[in-house]
Amino acid sequence: MTYQRMTFPGPVLQIFAAAENAIGQIPPAFSLTATVAVNPFLGQTGEDRATAAVRLERAGGIRITQPRAFYASQIKSGQISRADLEEAAHTFGLTMATLTEGAERDAPPAVALPTVATLASRATGTDWVEFAEDRIGLWAAAHFDSGQALWPALQGSPFASWRKFASRDITPVIAGLSGFNDHVARLPDDATEALAAAAATLGLTPVAAPHYFHRLLMTLSGWAQYARATGWLAERDGGRNNDCLGLLAIAATWEATLLDRWRDEIGAAWTSALNDYAAPLEPRQDHLIDAALQEAADRAAERALAEKMVGTPQKGARDGRPSVQAAFCIDVRSEILRRAIETADDGIETIGFAGFFGLAAAHQPATSDLVEARAPVLLNPGLHSTEAMDKEAAARARIMNRASRAWGRFKVAAVSAFAFVEAAGPLYLGKLMRDSLGLGHKTAVSAAPTIDLDLDSRIGAAVTVLRAMSLTDGFARIVLIAGHGSNVTNAPHASALQCGACGGHAGDVNARLLAALLNDPAVRAALPDQGITVPSDTVFVAGLHDTVTDEVALYEDDFPASHRQDLGQLKRSLAKAAQLARGERSAVLPRAQTQTDLVARGLDWAELRPEWGLAGCSAFIAAPRERSLGRDLGGRSFLHSYDWQADKEFGVLELILTAPVVVASWISLQYFGSTVAPEAFGAGNKLIHNVTGGIGVVEGNGGALRTGLPFQSVHDGENARHEALRLSVVIEAPKEAVQGVLDKYAGVRALFDNGWLSLHIMDKSGALAWRYTPGGWQSTGTDQAVAA
Repeated sequence: MTYQRMTFPGPVLQIFAAAENAIGQIPPAFSLTATVAVNPFLGQTGEDRATAAVRLERAGGIRITQPRAFYASQIKSGQISRADLEEAAHTFGLTMATLTEGAERDAPPAVALPTVATLASRATGTDWVEFAEDRIGLWAAAHFDSGQALWPALQGSPFASWRKFASRDITPVIAGLSGFNDHVARLPDDATEALAAAAATLGLTPVAAPHYFHRLLMTLSGWAQYARATGWLAERDGGRNNDCLGLLAIAATWEATLLDRWRDEIGAAWTSALNDYAAPLEPRQDHLIDAALQEAADRAAERALAEKMVGTPQKGARDGRPSVQAAFCIDVRSEILRRAIETADDGIETIGFAGFFGLAAAHQPATSDLVEARAPVLLNPGLHSTEAMDKEAAARARIMNRASRAWGRFKVAAVSAFAFVEAAGPLYLGKLMRDSLGLGHKTAVSAAPTIDLDLDSRIGAAVTVLRAMSLTDGFARIVLIAGHGSNVTNAPHASALQCGACGGHAGDVNARLLAALLNDPAVRAALPDQGITVPSDTVFVAGLHDTVTDEVALYEDDFPASHRQDLGQLKRSLAKAAQLARGERSAVLPRAQTQTDLVARGLDWAELRPEWGLAGCSAFIAAPRERSLGRDLGGRSFLHSYDWQADKEFGVLELILTAPVVVASWISLQYFGSTVAPEAFGAGNKLIHNVTGGIGVVEGNGGALRTGLPFQSVHDGENARHEALRLSVVIEAPKEAVQGVLDKYAGVRALFDNGWLSLHIMDKSGALAWRYTPGGWQSTGTDQAVAA
């Protein structure tokens, strides 16, 4: 049969709409070069967690909650109280007896609906599910290669590229799928036409298609998520990309070919499966029990946080001008260091703000040809920054970098790797020993970044950032702007340890850009007209917090001699704080008995857990630092400085709820998904990872692209390091103002309405006085009014 270009009738257009629906259910996964945490349940946030559990069970055979024994142990220990259980049971329409009895028995296994490949595997004894996954993965690794391969990747759209590959791949025929190559060769290059043809062969109805297409995309695991990322970015920027549709057409073509080959054997079973795909999403009692148990655990954690915030903190609010103000990223790892700094030097006041510091920059390093998006992935960078390096020096550095990359490829290339080891192996032994002992690397200091903005734009940016930081008066002599980064080696997922607000890069560029902007004399002179007066003796200095060692490196670009003594004292305080922070962190890292052990971890090429990253994150607090000052939040809270009384029209509140809260929720839910459903949303075992295409990892020598976080990032080998809880968002602001933002942004409100996050209002004493519910605000009875 020869396919001709089609004009599609109404039912086929409904099939395409179903495909778009299914693609929207898939979370994006970004390249390892700039890993950005993504909520793996992004496509399901418009529905409650019990309904999402049904959807993901049918599509992927996964559970999105912990084993029931986990909840039962918390009930037995009293960590989950009877009140927590009663509230959770009410939320999901269960009786207490049903919920408590359910906690004592195992949940039934989660079983995905069958695909044609599943049925063909049962009928023939050949594992066509794994076979198709392997062949598609082999093609995808070449097609999506971003520079790792030494030969040109397959060209064209995904479907056209796969068609060229598959029409010549004889392994399916050898395995028993006769006529496969001829069938593929007759297909059109256009993915929509191929999908329509496959849907017709499969007998798909518009009702069954959305769930069936979601199921197919889940079988493609990380490849579908990576393709979804290209489409997601295009949509963010007002464009369109059909890579994920192409992958869906590929999977559907495999299915149609298998059904054609074994229709007599599996036709009846496939008809039955189509009926199941067409069935509505209705949670069974077991889904409701699981969701309610998770709700109870979440409420228990919220109650524990509320109890921690009650009472007199260890330290009171500071009087007078601080000697230093130190602004850190809201990242939970900063909470430990901020506490340590405040303990080491009570003259230092710390501030929390998103680590890109309000400057969403597309950054061009002088030594690289690549442009880095130093901004949250939610934003399309509007600024362009470069490094201030002599052109000749930059050109030499780029040549050296290219030579280094070429040498690295030569070492691992199939045609030269063995010869390299044969010739250089003995000489390389010294380097391997140095790396294994953590002696092989030093942190490089790059040239200062610059942005090309006119004066009015620089003034506007400075005013916006200072107001968003709630830093408009009371300036210290030194204001530290500290980004963060993780100095690790031999870690494919290194960018996952960097700053999420900086697009999976370190925060040094953004910190240095802001410090330079706020030191600009022309900008400073204009600030009083905007209601912000920075004293003439205030100097801004940039720094970088290494989250492996807790050392803070300072960038002393044009630092004035008048403040050298102050800077020396700051360095001593930071060094003391680093010791305190390492002492706290070393207690929870495997094999880190001493601070020296912890310092060396990032440089050890064999270390599986150089640090814990954001594991354990469970709360987001936007309030003045005085509310949490002196309280040990265990490195589990995102801390954003916010003074609602200085936010006259609540523009900053709106920004916090729609940007930092959403980014923090993506991080929290990525850790959640990698913990409860690692088979679908986790990257697997670091010990057997191989980087593929320069974009992701596979386990072993091929197959599924693994996304999310590795096992070793959420588990210590005996117990889960990350406790799977929803993020508790706590805001000090009038509840009417918060409600106004929720009413304006339905997508943000859905996160709270459907139970993916919880929302609380903090009163002026620091107590969690109000709790948001879809039906209205519930008082906890502790309110010391935060009135509009």
